[in-house]
Amino acid sequence: MWRFLDLASGVHNRTDDSNGDISAVFTTACRDLGPLAAAARADPIALADRTYAALQGSSYGQHDELIETLAPALGNAGLDHLKARFIELSKIPVERPPRAQRRAIGWSTSGPIYADEIETSSRANTIRFALREIADAQGDVEAFIAQFDAKARKAPVIAAEIARRYLAAGRAEDALRALDQATPQRVGWSDSVWENARIDTLDALERGADAQVVRLACFEQTLSAPHLRDYLKRLADFDDVEAEQRALDHVMAYSDRTAALYFLITWPALDRAAKLVLGGEIDGNHYEVLTPAAQALGGKYPLAATLALRAMTSFALDRARASRYRHAARHLQECASLAGAITDFGPHKGHAAYVARLRAEHGRKSGFWGLIA
Repeated sequence: MWRFLDLASGVHNRTDDSNGDISAVFTTACRDLGPLAAAARADPIALADRTYAALQGSSYGQHDELIETLAPALGNAGLDHLKARFIELSKIPVERPPRAQRRAIGWSTSGPIYADEIETSSRANTIRFALREIADAQGDVEAFIAQFDAKARKAPVIAAEIARRYLAAGRAEDALRALDQATPQRVGWSDSVWENARIDTLDALERGADAQVVRLACFEQTLSAPHLRDYLKRLADFDDVEAEQRALDHVMAYSDRTAALYFLITWPALDRAAKLVLGGEIDGNHYEVLTPAAQALGGKYPLAATLALRAMTSFALDRARASRYRHAARHLQECASLAGAITDFGPHKGHAAYVARLRAEHGRKSGFWGLIA
């Protein structure tokens, strides 16, 4: 199995693995090493040396789970030996050739990128990765934290990782202090990771009310359905009903109408989803939301479903998105099917009038009209 893993770099060098199939094979092989090493009762020191060599030659991530899978076979003796070897390696600088002999392998805005610089950076990353994995295997939170400088610890995702390890060690107060050092902006997934860690930390400290505040804030900022569900299920009977209605009112007023619509059709709150669609223009570019919305609304709210379908159809034609014409033609035919169930189009054109407008504005787009039965 070691010899098989040694093939990874050469295979990756000669193949396109954009779908990850080849990587998956080597990842499985790496995971299989753990039980094999345990069954073989491998010498922990020799196993640590083999692991050390493999990690230094891991250029495609084929050994990313190596320490984790081998930890039981390595035991503390093997892990300590492996840790000592990487610490010793960290003290040995990469040899830098004379200026005239340095080999440039690329360029950046600040000038040439030299091979020895890449080697230095790669070695440092390998050492940090290995020491973090060893720290996790030994349950040494401080050793894990030591691999991040003070600036890195302020990153929300790093602070969350540190907090998770403190929680696993039963040190919730330390977890909260680690989270408090971070500076979340509440604009991306990394902040969600931080906030989830904070919620779990507050719960571990029996500060349930504070955890509820964070859950509600997460929902209000990002329309996170899981956070809202967790918030509601912790409320007293009947309080959850009123809180849910307030939350749905917040969704209806949310600045991103597409995000609001997605929330409402998946919650689900189809009556409100229909009201949202009927209440103003929606962006027809977001077919990934409008298609399931039209399907969900078609049975009980045919006019709202029709407007969702029209939004996608009009967008494709207005922007001349020929790749979408086949879908737009299907959407228009679905509108025709729904028209009979609509007794009042209100301020919106009836189906025949809408089709007439499309022909007037886009009659020359034969690629589309040729698809209409």
